[in-house]
Amino acid sequence: MTSATAGPTPKPAQAAAGSLKDVIAAPTAICTIDGIEGKLIYRGYSIEDLAANTTFEEVVYLLWEGDLPNKQQLDAFSARLTEGRALPSVVLDHMRMIPADAHPLAALRSGVSLLAHSDPQSESMDPKATRAKAERLLGQVPTIVCARARLRNGEEPISPRTDLPAASNFLWMLFGKEPDEVTAHAMDVAFILHAEHEFNASSFAARVAAGTYVDLHSSMVAAIATLKGPRHGGANEDVIEMIEEVGSAAKAEAWARDRLQRYLSASREERAKPELRFPGMGHAVYKTWDPRARILQKLAGEVANLHGEGWIAEIQETVRTVAAEGLGLNPNVDYYSAGLYHALGIPSDIFTSIFATARTAGYVAHIEEQLGGGRLIRPRGEYTGPRDRKSVPIADR
Repeated sequence: MTSATAGPTPKPAQAAAGSLKDVIAAPTAICTIDGIEGKLIYRGYSIEDLAANTTFEEVVYLLWEGDLPNKQQLDAFSARLTEGRALPSVVLDHMRMIPADAHPLAALRSGVSLLAHSDPQSESMDPKATRAKAERLLGQVPTIVCARARLRNGEEPISPRTDLPAASNFLWMLFGKEPDEVTAHAMDVAFILHAEHEFNASSFAARVAAGTYVDLHSSMVAAIATLKGPRHGGANEDVIEMIEEVGSAAKAEAWARDRLQRYLSASREERAKPELRFPGMGHAVYKTWDPRARILQKLAGEVANLHGEGWIAEIQETVRTVAAEGLGLNPNVDYYSAGLYHALGIPSDIFTSIFATARTAGYVAHIEEQLGGGRLIRPRGEYTGPRDRKSVPIADR
């Protein structure tokens, strides 16, 4: 027998970048991104095609089943989704007890966790049970978001309706009135654009959890907890802070050029400060326009004008032009979704919860794909600490 000889820990084949940037983590048939060309593809369909010709419910079916539904399939699927929108009373009771200053996404994270205790199939790992839970969750997540938004303002939750599509029902539960046709369409498209985005941080977190073969609700909580981080889901809140700081369309160009000049004059360390950045600009993957931003640019402007908030769109276009000319930055989806939601009177701290409402579709697709054949996700770390240290008795330290 040959004895093994101890040696240094072998280094990974690829040097660690600190963020797994551009590392291929797993195969997927759900979504792909071409950051150079600015393309986003769901199951082989371009995002432009889907935004122009389908509804959110059709896109959810596509992400979960792999194909767009026919009329009969869509009707049956939509009926199952609407049937699961109501919340158990224990979840609503919990929403009432959460402090008013708690972040809405933290409340959603708690609500999804509580739903697991009320779901009769909570611990089942059977694929059919997982899908049944997913259909309920897709309806329950927006109900939690809207119920919590109203309760913290001293208003009673509005029950979901079964005769409205997802986007319109969301606005109904939030405001207590049906949206006009233009607004309903814009919100539906926003849901489509946010439904999926490959291995983003929260979707990857869901896959990591599912890789341990844990239940759907637990994987969803992992995703929502990850989305709460300001480096991931909070950019659209920062866009609204910028718009409010500018104040009016007449001040937009002077504000943008002042910020640009201060940014260009700052050191590399200072440029990382929030007060010098252009929120909603640039993207980790896209090197050109985020294709979702191009779609929302027009819709957000239409909704802003319809609701008498056209100044918001004017500010955004002025700031976008200055940032593009001075820094070569292009807007991402958060830039225009923020303008859309702000024009509707939605508080900015709920924006990320809207993201979660739509992205539930993508989370489920990734969780099911990982459960269906994915392995435990266990990367290695590139150790950079000291070696060959020896401990000494505590009295001698």
